[in-house]
Amino acid sequence: MRRRDFLRSTAAAGALATLGFGPHEADARGRRLRGGSILDLPASEAPIDTVVVCMMENRSFDHYLGWLGTDEAYLEAGRSRYGKRFRIDGDNRRRYRDPTGTAVPTFHLGTSPEFPNPYRGCGFRDPGHGWESGRVQRDRGFLADGSGNDIYALGYFEADDLPFYAALSRRFTVLDRCFSSVLGATFPNREYLHSGQSGGIMNNALPPAVGYPDGFTWPTIWDRLIAAGVPAGYYYTDLPVTLLWGVRLSSIQHTIADYFADAAAGTLPNVVFIDPRFVGDLRTDEHPHGDVRDGQRFVWACLTAFMQSPQWERGLFILTYDEWGGFFDHVRPPKLRDDRASRRDDENFAQAGFRVPARLVSPYARPGFVDHVRYDHTSILRFLEWRFLGAPAHGPGRPGDTWWLTRRDRFANNIGSSLLPSGPDPAFDAPDASGPDPFSPACGANLAAGEPAAAHDLARGLETGYFERVGFRGPPPFFHF
Repeated sequence: MRRRDFLRSTAAAGALATLGFGPHEADARGRRLRGGSILDLPASEAPIDTVVVCMMENRSFDHYLGWLGTDEAYLEAGRSRYGKRFRIDGDNRRRYRDPTGTAVPTFHLGTSPEFPNPYRGCGFRDPGHGWESGRVQRDRGFLADGSGNDIYALGYFEADDLPFYAALSRRFTVLDRCFSSVLGATFPNREYLHSGQSGGIMNNALPPAVGYPDGFTWPTIWDRLIAAGVPAGYYYTDLPVTLLWGVRLSSIQHTIADYFADAAAGTLPNVVFIDPRFVGDLRTDEHPHGDVRDGQRFVWACLTAFMQSPQWERGLFILTYDEWGGFFDHVRPPKLRDDRASRRDDENFAQAGFRVPARLVSPYARPGFVDHVRYDHTSILRFLEWRFLGAPAHGPGRPGDTWWLTRRDRFANNIGSSLLPSGPDPAFDAPDASGPDPFSPACGANLAAGEPAAAHDLARGLETGYFERVGFRGPPPFFHF
């Protein structure tokens, strides 16, 4: 099939509304979808065999996608495809009380006169997203004393601010019950993505600071895939998260330049994780105070490369975020099964974090669909374990099974629940996000907040010499989009 035929444009994309999947949608209990689910198939017969996971940073669902809750064109298209019960739980028009008791409304960052640089948030605090500040936000609101927040945390984006992300959301499947794994910061949540746990660590500590001089020792999804002979690769832009486990995962580490070469050649491994640039003024991770449009362009480049690869026809691209970043979200986070569950809230790893704006992008993703099943980062592991490691599609499996890592991924809902078992459609008429875009100048000193612009904690791995000790030779040559 020729590439220009495969990536059909606007006319074909508009025909998606007539595909007739029937008036049904996934609910919080995962009721059966009309038209079936990919999980109804034996894993060996599943039509998806290349999975790309892209985890960005520090954005909540309402902050990024709350606009979908009032987008009548989107909602009407959903009702025409899936019936009158179609809905999405997005709400970016809320109020939160500040320490004086005043109810403060959320606001559009792009039109607020207080934010001449809305895409970076310069002059304002990096919103609180730690173990303690997250619990304050859950219990007392996003501006309460101890939340770590100023008014920036109540800002939101509209569809026109990030048009490529808006197009993805309208065309593919949005997950409106996808939570960060723990109510805490970056490292614990990324550790849950790779291993189903954070080893009981609540903060962004590097391994030597918590008793692991050569890297964490507990098992990861990479260990399981390697042992099973499943081709797998982690592609990094500047600093590899997998170095938190030391040298033992070096065999699966590759640069982002390799990702683009492998995608073009059709030689991506079955399981791919890609990470953005975490450090510097042109960071692409979307963490404040980086320009979120630069992150959007990174995702555009990675997804476009995958869509133009021969592997897209049987592929799945999962776009998610490590945690909510302190930005407001109106849905209270749930508690999930966990090996380190505790009745003490300040020790409870079963407490998930707020929702993140996750999406499933695939020829097998239902168009303009909303999946309401409750997920966290380990739901991604659960899909990989089902597809490649012998896990059942649902449930904890049988005594003696060895496919799972921890109690969390063993009981996680499978993130593939809403994927179609057949009838793929690869069409996507995407806005061009390749640039040049009017990127805003770097924040430098974040004077109004009395602190420097936020830096990523992975950089401390270089500063302390830990990365060098575990064999890292330094970031690759600058690679920008």
